[in-house]
Amino acid sequence: MPSRELNRRSFLATTAATATGLLAVRTAPAADDFGGFNVGVQSYTYRNFDLEPMLKKTKELGLKNAEFYSKHIPVDSTADKLKAILALCKEYEVTPLGFGVSGFTKDHDKNKKLFDFGKAVGVKYLSADPAMDSFDSLDKLCEEYKIAIAIHPHGPAGKGRHQWWSAEVIMKAVKDHHKLIGTCLDTGHLLRMEQLNEKLDPVQQIKLMGDRNFALHLKDHDNKKKTDVPFGDPAGILDVPGVLKMLKEVKFTGHIAIEYEANPNDPSPDMKKCVAYVKQAAGKLG
Repeated sequence: MPSRELNRRSFLATTAATATGLLAVRTAPAADDFGGFNVGVQSYTYRNFDLEPMLKKTKELGLKNAEFYSKHIPVDSTADKLKAILALCKEYEVTPLGFGVSGFTKDHDKNKKLFDFGKAVGVKYLSADPAMDSFDSLDKLCEEYKIAIAIHPHGPAGKGRHQWWSAEVIMKAVKDHHKLIGTCLDTGHLLRMEQLNEKLDPVQQIKLMGDRNFALHLKDHDNKKKTDVPFGDPAGILDVPGVLKMLKEVKFTGHIAIEYEANPNDPSPDMKKCVAYVKQAAGKLG
């Protein structure tokens, strides 16, 4: 066997042994209200709001974590601006656990800048839409920064499907790469695949990814009306208790980011229903 392959296998074996422990140590303290899960919001839910109103509404929901997207924490923020943003997050008691969704290519220097940004913000993972030729670069950066790359499926795209549309596709791509390269599955986009006659069960998708689940975008979807709906809505199809149970089974220590893409001008009433439903479901798990 060529020495290059031996080195690669040794590298993967070493990182596999440590990655899960690193993430478990680095995650924020779990909220008792959610049965030990770290539950927060994907800030895209409040995309029609500036940062401070978004933080205020997140606090009103009783959530203390967030995965931010670029409107709320711009990647090109100066050091002073980033300091002010993080001070505001601290004031509202909302901890940035993740950021994205970000694109990655084979351009190592450009990828490194995103990891530098992630380190400055203090996130544990970057939800990602990586190009197939980016993984050699991402192997090195995940090892250096100990920040996870969480590939995010986008379901139907245009007349076809997004390149990362299922756990099967993602696992095939990442299985021989750094153990900190995995998924931020999106239950809503997985459910949307039914529109292309591809019925995916989010519970089984989580099971397939196992310890490569680093985050989750939790949302339900009405495929007939093609819109998100609150958890528990009769038109919804997501098995929230089943999702939480499977996360427990795979020993998930990452971030559950509740996301709601409907009604961007006033998502809080439906978000309150979502938060209450997750609390109830998590409470029943014990």
